[in-house]
Amino acid sequence: MFNNLIMNSNFYYKFPKPQYLGAKYNHLDWIGRYLPNNIYSVLDAFSGSQSVSYFFKQLNLEVHTNDFLKFNYCIGKSLIENGNEKLLQDDIKILFSENNNPEYYNLMGNLFKDIFFSKEECLFLDAFRSNIEFLDKIKQSIALTIMNRALTRKVTMGHFAHTKSIEYALNKDRVKRNRSLIRPIKDIFCDLITGYNNCIFDNKKKNKSYCEDAISITSKLKNKVDLLYLDPPYCGSHADYQSFYHLLETFTQYWKDKQFVNSVNRYSPKYYSGFDQRKDIIKNFEELFSQARNIPFWLISYNDRSYPSKSELLSLIKLYKNVEIKEKEYRNSVGGKGSVKGSREILFFCF
Repeated sequence: MFNNLIMNSNFYYKFPKPQYLGAKYNHLDWIGRYLPNNIYSVLDAFSGSQSVSYFFKQLNLEVHTNDFLKFNYCIGKSLIENGNEKLLQDDIKILFSENNNPEYYNLMGNLFKDIFFSKEECLFLDAFRSNIEFLDKIKQSIALTIMNRALTRKVTMGHFAHTKSIEYALNKDRVKRNRSLIRPIKDIFCDLITGYNNCIFDNKKKNKSYCEDAISITSKLKNKVDLLYLDPPYCGSHADYQSFYHLLETFTQYWKDKQFVNSVNRYSPKYYSGFDQRKDIIKNFEELFSQARNIPFWLISYNDRSYPSKSELLSLIKLYKNVEIKEKEYRNSVGGKGSVKGSREILFFCF
């Protein structure tokens, strides 16, 4: 199917490269080789960075993209569901205006000043988040998507599970390798706008972004899609995404009623995933597969260092589908314990 679809695809639109542990951006061609024939709609139930959903959109499929984290939902709203709206100069002027809303004062400063950003940068972020409310819903998502990407560029290692950001921004050798460490967030945001605007396109399908748990969205859409794509958290072998990207969720939600804990002020309690704890994951895979049993095809990305093991997961899948397994070895370490050199990315093709 991949070869057939590519003739009428939209690959001249380029997905902005994510900086996200575990993103499938570098595996898209490999995943595409195993897409089945005669599919027209797909559910990406753990969409994360949205790179796979965007790939499906480029192939002119009707894409239903889902992630239980709001900042990932915003990427889907901006780049998958949205086909026409872009961030314009008038919108940017609004976003860069002063903060005149007391509901949006000091959250970023109170939580993250001198951990990740300076006082001035925190004031700018609070004002920016306040002014987002003056845009329409789609443009709110675009603004949040671009700003959240700017924040991962600004912070060393691209995540928020450490307290080295200010220290590294003062390190000349690190700054030589990554000048974003000392650049104003506003400038990084402006540099990203064109790339994000240019990747927005309409594939003439009724694409939709959701913010639900994987089981509930699969149950809701099980009779509406031909393919279920699953890229669940690699339990025991990858980073805890809520700990690594907590700041993006806090900024997007702009919470005032959460408890914030530990040295990086992660929100608490975390959302319940159901797929990142050993005690829950087997029963939740069983429920997910049961809900999906009438979807004709499944494609599941996995890793050989994850729990449950490849053989255990295969046994669960075989209760509902025939399976072919494809494997690809990591030649370099690309982030997360499961993506180290020598480990294997696994693709279960289920039919």
